[in-house]
Amino acid sequence: MRAYNDFTQGKILPLLIGFMLPVFFAMFLQSMYGAVDLLIVGQFAQPLDVSAVSTGSQMMMTITNLVTSFAMGTTILLAQRIGEGRVQEGGEVVGSSICLFGVIAGVLTILVPAMAGPLSNLMNAPEEAFGATVSYIRICGFGSLFIIAFNLIGSVFRGIGDSRTPLMTVLIACVCNIIGDLLLVAVLHLGAVGAAIATVFAQAVSVVISLLMLRRKELPFLFNRASIRFRGRIISKVTSLGLPIALQDLLVGISFLVLLAIVNGLGLIPSAGMGVAEKVCGFIMLIPAAFMQAMAAFAAQNIGAGKYYRARQALGFAIGVSALLAVVMFAVTFWRGDLLSSAFTKDSQVIAAAADYLKAYAIDCLLTCFLFCFIGFFNGLGLTRFVMVQGIVGAFLVRIPVAFLMSREVPVSMFHIGLATPCSTVLEVILCLICFAITNKRYRTADR
Repeated sequence: MRAYNDFTQGKILPLLIGFMLPVFFAMFLQSMYGAVDLLIVGQFAQPLDVSAVSTGSQMMMTITNLVTSFAMGTTILLAQRIGEGRVQEGGEVVGSSICLFGVIAGVLTILVPAMAGPLSNLMNAPEEAFGATVSYIRICGFGSLFIIAFNLIGSVFRGIGDSRTPLMTVLIACVCNIIGDLLLVAVLHLGAVGAAIATVFAQAVSVVISLLMLRRKELPFLFNRASIRFRGRIISKVTSLGLPIALQDLLVGISFLVLLAIVNGLGLIPSAGMGVAEKVCGFIMLIPAAFMQAMAAFAAQNIGAGKYYRARQALGFAIGVSALLAVVMFAVTFWRGDLLSSAFTKDSQVIAAAADYLKAYAIDCLLTCFLFCFIGFFNGLGLTRFVMVQGIVGAFLVRIPVAFLMSREVPVSMFHIGLATPCSTVLEVILCLICFAITNKRYRTADR
């Protein structure tokens, strides 16, 4: 049985859902890295540890998202080559990507630990939690190699249409992280430091397992040691596709870090509350995020095969299913945000602050079901520069200014600060609709 999916033929919805579901569960389990840290720290440690893990994990999540986004260049190029039937070039794409991301891993492994203090200061980490925040970022920074390796391997699996293998590796790694957290935080009482060590260990396990499973797969391209070398042409193409996505995610991530810094300035309880809320948001946004990943691979293969109409139809299916699920997530998050937040902390003040902030994110659920599907679609088409522009415009022209203005209110409302996010999403959806109208007209004559 082959280890990859051909998205260029067959019924669209079953293919799309069949690929999306393992992506969703893998992303769910990957989100458990930071969430389990916060959950166990919230139950067995102090509020300062909760603040440290929430701030530190937000910083590491920004770095991880940056790497994941950049690796989308590998996913898109590999999927396009498969769609074009030029699968013999797949090994060169993968080998060149290994060289490129190996250099990035070396830089981050040195840079992140060295900058842990300034980064914590930049994040305006509360004084009581500053030392623990520095330790968390520094330890996780030393695990940058595993973060990058795992995400690159995942990008290769997604490029060939295999979303089940990453699911299995993340499942095993998540179990390791839970065991590590329970031992180091609940038993040995190491707080944020223990949570960071457990996270790095889990990431290392996931990389080893991914490599073992990759070696046993029947791949649609040839790969050997000779494939692993720098090829300027391929690296340039991967960079041109992945860099705009990475830059967009970086700047959007920075905008959320600015929001966190604003809230951190309001005190320990708002800081911890937003940290808890962001962890909850990481889960409620998984469905549209999974569709985004699935749409990128699906659209890339079909564009490579000259079948734009299939990519367009898949976009409609993705938005429809995602929208139905978004209504459910809105209802749960808006009215029972306190219940969701209580899973991560037992402090009633922190729960109240998080629940107030989550009401705004509930509104965003109704918007991201459109936005994320569009982003995946445009990424698959190779329109990554547009994706970058719309993300930057929403973040810096709307999200940050609105959050800053709302933080000046007396009394301050976490709900009002949180409204900055759906406000920016509205603008981004409008920009996507305009781009889709232009793109649809351009590609319509190319349908086969």
